[in-house]
Amino acid sequence: MKKDTFKTSIFILLIGGFLTKVLGFIIKILFTREVGEYGISLYTIIMPTYSLFITFATFSLPISISKLVSEGKRRSKRILFSTAFFILGFNVLLVSFLILSSSFIANYLLKQPQVTPLLIALSCTLPFLSLSSILKGYFLGKLKVIPNTISNIFEQFVRIFFLLFFLPKIVKQNVFWGVISFLLLNIVTETVSIFTFCAFLPKKQVITKQDLKPDAEIIKRVLHISIPSVSSRIIGNIGFFLEPILLTNILLSVGYSNQYILEQYAAYNAYAVGLLTLPSFFIQAICQILIPEVSKYHSAKNVCSLKRRIKQALRYSFIIGFFSSIFLSFFRSSLLKIIYQTTLGSDYIFILAPFFVLFYLEAPLSSSLQAMDLAGDTMKISLWGIFLKLGSMCLLSFLKIGLYSLVFSEIINIIFVVFFNWKAVQKEIHKMEKVSF
Repeated sequence: MKKDTFKTSIFILLIGGFLTKVLGFIIKILFTREVGEYGISLYTIIMPTYSLFITFATFSLPISISKLVSEGKRRSKRILFSTAFFILGFNVLLVSFLILSSSFIANYLLKQPQVTPLLIALSCTLPFLSLSSILKGYFLGKLKVIPNTISNIFEQFVRIFFLLFFLPKIVKQNVFWGVISFLLLNIVTETVSIFTFCAFLPKKQVITKQDLKPDAEIIKRVLHISIPSVSSRIIGNIGFFLEPILLTNILLSVGYSNQYILEQYAAYNAYAVGLLTLPSFFIQAICQILIPEVSKYHSAKNVCSLKRRIKQALRYSFIIGFFSSIFLSFFRSSLLKIIYQTTLGSDYIFILAPFFVLFYLEAPLSSSLQAMDLAGDTMKISLWGIFLKLGSMCLLSFLKIGLYSLVFSEIINIIFVVFFNWKAVQKEIHKMEKVSF
């Protein structure tokens, strides 16, 4: 691979990510203004559940497939078909489970019976997301970033088209159905993504019956890589899933109204965190290229190149996080007003912004550990981080400080996770240096 491929690939993903984010800005503005505070509250309250089931459905396939493809030890066609066979079967079970449990989740966990149809709607999108993630992993493993960039842009254009010409008509009839239609739109966007990826697949490849047969060895290898990775993400999403449930029940018990909780949780999660994580597409671009690179150098025992890549990724992430946090801290109210037509969440941003410099180091550190076959370490760190976050949130909630209990627990979690991920990366590098010495 050419020397500057790492920087070139990141640059292409950054440009694509920037365009996708600009389009995402437009989508957020259109959607927020169209469905209003009630629609946003409904959408926000089910997002933790959606994130959790997306994690199950995609099973960290972009990471495992990109790692397998980049190693070049197995035929790419066999990897794609074997993984697709496994994940589609798994998704059938997952969709069935979510549909059957949707009423229980809405009534007894989220305490919002009206969101049951939303949970059923989001379950229908899962198989499409999983197939798209397989193809995404393949191209990342080949370090071909243009298909991923183009598919993301096409998806955003489809969403904008829907928001401009269809959502206003639906919302006029019923805001609730407007939110459902926006969730179901993911079926269309992921289908567009799948066709876009397929257009970039090699045209001269001959697919035989043998290629279509699932390879147990490949599935086993995919699971070996994915299970620790997905476990880490599942732990994070379970924490995200439990977050509004625990928060709602405790705040209700100490005297806060259901309306206050819905409004402030939307202000924190949709507005404050939404704004603070806007530059995350930069970090995603870095991590997408970092995983196959670190995996390759780790497999080859090339400590020097491995350290250089990780340092580059951390340096870029810190610079992005530092300047983004300063900018968002100073212009938070204006940005909230421009994007969401509200200033709710401004105070949360002011407190969180300095700590999001560290937050942007979390992804490249955990990606490095996953690429070095240390996903188990990230899983343990994530688990303890979630325990710490939920525990501190529950204790602080009894102090009657409203959503600030969640804000302070998020800060505690960021510091804890970043510190121990950094220690784990250092430990592995030192071990490799001793072996090579």
